[in-house]
Amino acid sequence: MASKIKNIIIAEDDPGMQDAIDLIFQRAGYNVRIVPSGEPLLNQEFEIPDIFILDKQLSGVDGLDICRYLKSQPATSAIPVIMLSANLGIGKLSADAGADDFLEKPFKMKVLLEMVTKYA
Repeated sequence: MASKIKNIIIAEDDPGMQDAIDLIFQRAGYNVRIVPSGEPLLNQEFEIPDIFILDKQLSGVDGLDICRYLKSQPATSAIPVIMLSANLGIGKLSADAGADDFLEKPFKMKVLLEMVTKYA
């Protein structure tokens, strides 16, 4: 039985990170949608994915606020959210915002892929 292709939304404003994350997940067989800001997520301009990956520092909005919003909405509250940040202490901040997991930057793409595989 073939498994369903998983859909990921990644909110990341750094073009280099966008390209790297997109490449690793496309090669692993995921459908990836990258949004460079949090606005499409806050405005609900997306198809419901299997997982969200959110950078904490997005232009114009804090990724933790997006996480709180997604976790407060019935359609997205059960969808796993992984937070990414170079900020120390992101683990507690992420948990307080309702995120399911987090990674501190810099990180190995293999670790992110393994983390997503755990949830997807």
